Amino acid sequence: MAEFMQVLIQDYLIPAGGALLLLVAAWVVANWVRRLIRSSLTDTNFDLTLTRFFSNIAYYAILIFAVLGVLSAFGIGVASFAAVLAAAGFAVGLALQGSLSNFAAGVMLLIFRPFSVGDTIEVAGGRGTVQEIQLFTTILDTPDNRRLTIPNGSIFGDTIENETFHDTRRVDVEVGTDYPADLDRTRDVLLQAASGVEGRLQDKEPVAYLDSLGGSSINWSVRVWASTDDYWTVKGRLTQAVKDALDDAGIGIPYPQMDVHLDQLD
Repeated sequence: MAEFMQVLIQDYLIPAGGALLLLVAAWVVANWVRRLIRSSLTDTNFDLTLTRFFSNIAYYAILIFAVLGVLSAFGIGVASFAAVLAAAGFAVGLALQGSLSNFAAGVMLLIFRPFSVGDTIEVAGGRGTVQEIQLFTTILDTPDNRRLTIPNGSIFGDTIENETFHDTRRVDVEVGTDYPADLDRTRDVLLQAASGVEGRLQDKEPVAYLDSLGGSSINWSVRVWASTDDYWTVKGRLTQAVKDALDDAGIGIPYPQMDVHLDQLD
């Protein structure tokens, strides 16, 4: 019995404990290397998207080498293990077509760069600020602070709207006015309101565009330009300015209504 316990401890428990310590040490080192890479590249103003991608690659590479080292310690040849993986790769690949597609899409996103970390995008039914582009998914934070995790395959195969790609954006406010209102006077009132909006870009003139003749109103589009960072602030100011200017000029903003006529039958 004593001999059995000695064999058990020497041949199994000690190697198992060593393997466990190696895996824990690899996990600690992998986290440390990932933090080191991120901090080093961030200090050099390296691209944030690639910084996070490279740090994650280093993290997983260290863990994979640690696992291979444990297998070698238990007498499992790495070459034979690789052969087994290659043989099983076809079957696993068929089962994980979606994951492999997401991985390939993630690589393509990093190569073509339709957006970067910090951009605000709308894609695959979601809208938010890009926090991280991972191997299989992209993580967004919505304006109301919700976390969206979207598969890269859904992103790369969809139309990507990058709202913050350019430094400037056009601000549009739609408004309807009464039919009796004079068109030239209405245009002057709207242009004057747009010209006085704080935060608009002064090098681009505002526009009051006669859009259409609706069922109950004459529809206008008032447009100014603003820096991308000030877009929503300028939009709120422009909306208020248009409303106040029309009220001061006595020009009504109609709402949809229906006239019902009752015919009396003899």
